[in-house]
Amino acid sequence: MAHIIVFGNEKGGSGKSTTCMHVATALARMGHRVGALDLDLRQRSFGRYIENRRAWTERSGIDLPIPDYRLLPEADPDAEARRTNAQDERLTAALAELDSAVDFVVIDCPGSHTRLSQVAHTLADTLVTPMNDSFVDFDLLARLDPETGKAKGPSIYSEMVWSARQTRAQAGLKPIDWVVLRNRLGVQAMHNKKKVGSALDDLSRRIGFRVAPGFSERVIFRELFPRGMTLLDLRDTGIDQLNLSNIAARQELRDLVATLRLPGVQVAF
Repeated sequence: MAHIIVFGNEKGGSGKSTTCMHVATALARMGHRVGALDLDLRQRSFGRYIENRRAWTERSGIDLPIPDYRLLPEADPDAEARRTNAQDERLTAALAELDSAVDFVVIDCPGSHTRLSQVAHTLADTLVTPMNDSFVDFDLLARLDPETGKAKGPSIYSEMVWSARQTRAQAGLKPIDWVVLRNRLGVQAMHNKKKVGSALDDLSRRIGFRVAPGFSERVIFRELFPRGMTLLDLRDTGIDQLNLSNIAARQELRDLVATLRLPGVQVAF
């Protein structure tokens, strides 16, 4: 069965789709068969990223690995009569098509709570939650005491993950490996970064996730999207010279993929 990697964050603006694309493409470049689903049916940032990549390769004639992106099938109008959820059926059908054809399915969830996102979390073997590295986004995971800065209790999103874990346990499936990424790390405000890091480490032990460094804030990510490129494509395409910032970003991606501890993956790029 394909290993399912779900990228989830209900706040948005954390670089989720960019991170999702880089992980999916890195796996494809290492020779793994990668399927891709975008559950944000309005924005489709992840899906459009892959479509941009396919269009660029066709124009340039340069062959690059591309994740197998699939649209969800149309909802069955008879689902309600059968007392089944049409959204559940759409996601199940898409996964059934990909399952035997790929090694990994990478799923990007919308930055809001939807039925599709909720179901995807229960299907996740690996759950990746990127968050901006600040207390502004910390309430994605927990409610903080404004006086002490200590976590008062889990957030609605954390409770959804807990529910997904319970559902998997009842079905006899292996536990979700939940990884929280500290994304958009800045070079300044070191004191704030240490406080966020300390709070995350404390919370990780309480509600059960691993903390990992993600991507620093870099202009290059905004420039890559229109062409569907990732950091790993710069050397092969000749689009851009590998400057020190881009080399550092490649190392961040390498560290991220290694931290995910995906089955059968030996990081080689």
